[in-house]
Amino acid sequence: MSAREALQLAEEAGVDLVKIAPAAKPPVCKIVDYGKFKYEQTRKEKEAKKKQKVIEIKEIRLSPNIDTNDLNTKVNAAKKFLSKGDRVKVTLRFRGREMAHMASSKHILDDFAQALADVSVVEKPPKVEGRSMTMFLTEKR
Repeated sequence: MSAREALQLAEEAGVDLVKIAPAAKPPVCKIVDYGKFKYEQTRKEKEAKKKQKVIEIKEIRLSPNIDTNDLNTKVNAAKKFLSKGDRVKVTLRFRGREMAHMASSKHILDDFAQALADVSVVEKPPKVEGRSMTMFLTEKR
């Protein structure tokens, strides 16, 4: 029906004419109480927000001269983060003379990924960014 007729019907009923889909051809309108309509909309949005899960990025920092036991401790921490559903950013930081041996330290990140191969998958492989080398891991599905 035309917009005038719809508006007249809404005024007679004592409620509002609300555009549901203004982009559609022709626009879709509903004759409802606007306050109640807004309330229902906010309730639906809150319900949707409750059901979604926010994925956080947890960072684990390593150094090139890390020992095996320290590496195992970091691996266990990463397992805990991954089991909660978070992404893990593994950073290998270089300081001073360690910068000269960046290529030979890549195996540390590879070992880290290998230790977590049963529970995670490498999302982004190791990449050098300035004074650090980073890699992202996510939970295996």
